[in-house]
Amino acid sequence: QVELAETGGGLVQSGGSLTLSCAASGRSASNVAVGWFRQAPGMEREFVARISWSGTAPSYSDSVKGRFTITRDTRQNTVYLQMNNLKPEDTAVYVCAAGRQSRLGSRDATQYTWWGQGTQVTVSS
Repeated sequence: QVELAETGGGLVQSGGSLTLSCAASGRSASNVAVGWFRQAPGMEREFVARISWSGTAPSYSDSVKGRFTITRDTRQNTVYLQMNNLKPEDTAVYVCAAGRQSRLGSRDATQYTWWGQGTQVTVSS
């Protein structure tokens, strides 16, 4: 069992930065790949980034590549999403997810078993 808790959302102006955290706890917390997804009102859930259980092989969606960075502190079982040069279209609820189906993680939400509650990110123009 894994529990996830996201923090770090908020309101920021266009061009600004935010860092989201996803803290994992539970017996399997160190052996899961983690992904970040987001969902804007009226839109489908969208893959943002993922990282392997060992903190390697990060991967990003084309919409955030070059602006967002995903990292993992394996000792703290925490995954970070550094978001720079934020745009109004980045406004969404950001949710982290964990799974053991793939060591590298996946862009496919169905490959994740555990989900956090989400944190709101709002980017004003």
